[in-house]
Amino acid sequence: MAMKLRHVAIRRLLVVWVFVVVIVVFQCCWTTYKSLLNADGSSVAFPDEVSISGTSENEGVYRSTANNVTFASHSKEYASEKEAELDHELESKRGINSREGHLPSKGFTVGNHEDAIEGFTQKSSKYALVDPTPKVGEMDNKQNIQHNVQFASQEIPSEGIKILDAGFSMSDKFLVGKKPSNDSRIESVKMEPQLLKSPLSMSYSEPKMNTSSTRSNLVWPTSITHISSWLQSVNSASMRPRWSSRPDRELFSATQEIENARIISNSSELYAPAFLNVSKFSRSYELMERKLKVFIYREGPKPVFHQPKMRGIYASEGWFMKLMEGNKRFIVKDPRKAHLFYLPFSSQILRVTLPKQKQMEQYLEKYVELIAGKYRFWNRTGGADHFLVACHDWASQITRQPMKGCIRCLCNSNVAKGFQIGKDTTLPVTYIHSVMDPLRGFVGKPPSERSILAFFAGSMHGYLRPILLEHWENKEPNMKILGPMPRDLEGKKLYMGYMNSSKYCICARGYEVHTPRIIEAIFSGCVPVIISDDYVPPFFEVLNWEAFSLFVRERDIPSLRDILLSIPEEKYLALHLGVKKVQQHFLWHKVPVKYDLFHMILHAIWNNRLSQTRPR
Repeated sequence: MAMKLRHVAIRRLLVVWVFVVVIVVFQCCWTTYKSLLNADGSSVAFPDEVSISGTSENEGVYRSTANNVTFASHSKEYASEKEAELDHELESKRGINSREGHLPSKGFTVGNHEDAIEGFTQKSSKYALVDPTPKVGEMDNKQNIQHNVQFASQEIPSEGIKILDAGFSMSDKFLVGKKPSNDSRIESVKMEPQLLKSPLSMSYSEPKMNTSSTRSNLVWPTSITHISSWLQSVNSASMRPRWSSRPDRELFSATQEIENARIISNSSELYAPAFLNVSKFSRSYELMERKLKVFIYREGPKPVFHQPKMRGIYASEGWFMKLMEGNKRFIVKDPRKAHLFYLPFSSQILRVTLPKQKQMEQYLEKYVELIAGKYRFWNRTGGADHFLVACHDWASQITRQPMKGCIRCLCNSNVAKGFQIGKDTTLPVTYIHSVMDPLRGFVGKPPSERSILAFFAGSMHGYLRPILLEHWENKEPNMKILGPMPRDLEGKKLYMGYMNSSKYCICARGYEVHTPRIIEAIFSGCVPVIISDDYVPPFFEVLNWEAFSLFVRERDIPSLRDILLSIPEEKYLALHLGVKKVQQHFLWHKVPVKYDLFHMILHAIWNNRLSQTRPR
């Protein structure tokens, strides 16, 4: 009996010992796995090759298996011009997001506004911005626009949100914003950056970033300066030249010429303060006119391909298609001589032809398969030297997988939803009411005749505009913040009258980050006040947007009037002058002229193509 009890006790000890060993082994394995998963305290990067299926927030790789894609009848969709023009806001279902009803909080602080406007033309040292979790407390309006700034030489806590200003002036680049409350949530995007340097970036020294810093949590910036400095801070293996054809060697030579561009102090054609580096831009533009060759694929049936639509909210893609296909300077018939390959489809017509997003994606996949099967150029580069120009809200999603390697020129340039800085570029949203007279109704009054401080009117699309009206509708006599205005002739005249008589025009996002009000404001001589976090403005690679516009964070809408009133008169006059000077870069002409919108779009694509030829 005693022997039996001893055997039972031994068995129990063995069971306990095995259990302990299992726990120890599991802990060791988990510790090792966790250290590999999050090396150096960094977050795991999301995969780059992701496409969006439907409207789900959960993204996954999607590959079409459909063999046939057919057109639905589109005659009814074109019966009403008005419906087509309002498509971007009335049919953008995915734009009604979960943030509706409250202001999002972006996790960083920007500079003092007085510094931003008084140092308009000055340059200062390198700074790093840090926004640790703020303390709860009551603050008056002046305290709301204070900031926390630490010099780059100081130690930055690893928990802090880091945004480097790669040599840009703190005084003239960062706009104001109040500190977020503890209730605010920092919206960050974890990803592995795959950005390309712009060969036209300023000749500033670039801060070195190690692997852990590039893999750390990134908070998307709101102003163009933050985006530009972030672009300069990241090195990518994709910058190494991958091809050695004659066109690639020509581009490499052009890149070196741009880097060594002769300094331009004065230019009768270009307004230097509106450019990040007017000397490099001028040289790059000259080389583009002299060297660039574009091959246009003739494949693809109308109306989706080769049939531009010249009116409405998405007219930019149609104007570019018409002018590009009718161009004689840049077009080449021999694809072996081409530096760029144009995919001439209309995202707007594709939207009304195939109503489902997955069908549109499948259609473009079949088109790419056709191009890749007939020509060798797509497979040579994976489509990296191909480009598309698309303005519909859904264009960024339907091209993200089938044309992920291409240079995409998109109106919906949302960095939080797949827009890749350095590869993609922004297409301006130009609402064309009249093909014969695109500037009809715009009157550039001088500053002395602009009695209204700020103006906004529009439909309540998205989560942001209702908040704007909640704070400022009928609150101040010199702020005309309104809802929808009548669509009749009198309503349109009243709208244009307010815009032509205002100092600042509020360009608040709708369902998506872009809005035609930015270009409308520029045409009317009204300084754009862009309230759209995550939006990348057009031609940010070369234009100094802070020379002719303001960027205000979405969460700072309650301080909007204080922000505008804090701007000295001399600063406003400088901004107004900048607006007048850049108008030439946003105009369409039936016969393109130098530095106009057609050429600026093409130059942005050329600039990103040059980025692929940077030396090791």
